[in-house]
Amino acid sequence: MTDGKPPTADAAGPAGRMLVLATVGFMVNFWAWALISPLAAAYRERLDLTVFEQSVVVAVPIIVGSLGRIPVGALTDRLGARLMFPVVSLLTVLPVLFVGLVADSYAAMLLGGFFLGLGGTTFAIGVPLVNAWYPPARRGTALGIFGIGMGGTAISAFTTVKIADRFGNAAPFVLVAGILVVYAAVSALLLRDAPGRTPPPPGSFLARTWETVKLPATLQLSWPYAVGFGGFVAFSVYLPTYLTNTFDLTPDDAALRTAGFVVLAVAMRPVGGWLSDRADPIVVLVVCFVVAAALAAVAAFQLALVPVGTIAFLGLAAVLGGASGATFALVARLAPAAKVGAVTGVVGAAGGLGGFVPPLIMGAVFSATGSYGPGLGLLAVTCAATALFTWGPLRRSANRTT
Repeated sequence: MTDGKPPTADAAGPAGRMLVLATVGFMVNFWAWALISPLAAAYRERLDLTVFEQSVVVAVPIIVGSLGRIPVGALTDRLGARLMFPVVSLLTVLPVLFVGLVADSYAAMLLGGFFLGLGGTTFAIGVPLVNAWYPPARRGTALGIFGIGMGGTAISAFTTVKIADRFGNAAPFVLVAGILVVYAAVSALLLRDAPGRTPPPPGSFLARTWETVKLPATLQLSWPYAVGFGGFVAFSVYLPTYLTNTFDLTPDDAALRTAGFVVLAVAMRPVGGWLSDRADPIVVLVVCFVVAAALAAVAAFQLALVPVGTIAFLGLAAVLGGASGATFALVARLAPAAKVGAVTGVVGAAGGLGGFVPPLIMGAVFSATGSYGPGLGLLAVTCAATALFTWGPLRRSANRTT
């Protein structure tokens, strides 16, 4: 790949500050993005939704946040994260307040969830920012640390139900809206693009996007990220529903267990990036997906939650988080410097879409069979196929590029 000119060691201080600001922005916007899922059971009861309709309400922000990463990543390449982070954060305030204060029907929830997906696009803003501030040998670790921002979903899982129960249904939305406004102001004042940031080539958005899609790295990295990060997203938004329907847990208990899943996945993302800086990221990915296939197969039997089910899901959290970090260590190596944002947008969209489909499948399977076992079995097969693809075509392509 053709690297830009990342800052030298003298810029280590500013690079660290930009990494912190990007990670916080990612986390706050992901918190907003994940506000609906912890309250899914409450919305189902209040709005008289079917299981499938409940799944759709949870999934809509995911697909918008996923597909929106493509234009947002391209805009970040052109305009810079210094502008995009505060703008997107402020725009996300509007659907947060709409869902919390206005939406009172299934149609209104779908509308609010659609625009709430904007918060999920900030991933495509942070990756090119961090990538430009760090030299190639440290990008895997830096991007893994940035990935801790996924923990916004854990914050949502830990706090949303508790805040709503104590202060009213609108309270968590008002709180997050206020935090988004504060972050937008801070990032507008302090955030800086890297001095050596490489501008994108001239041309229309559609032309640049098509050129990005045609890059071998873009399509090949989209598969493992769709399974790794997509699996994480799917579980983070649908696990509360799964646990309440399968094990009759209370919404609060299910949300807390989901938060544990998210925290472990978030903690393992920088580990995956760190391992990829020191070893072959292809090997890291293959190991993660082989283990994920085995654990998903165990979970498909829907054995007792304690201890087998808990071990299976926490193990899945660890390997899916590690796979997400390893995938973007490869993006940093294989994507041209001027197109990191665009490549991130497409690959990130694939990851988000990978999180959109499973909740719908799980809801449909449960409605048809009364069991989530077949859906988890399909996950096991998908992880095994991804391990084979990573060791075959992706490994050969990475060896040719590097």
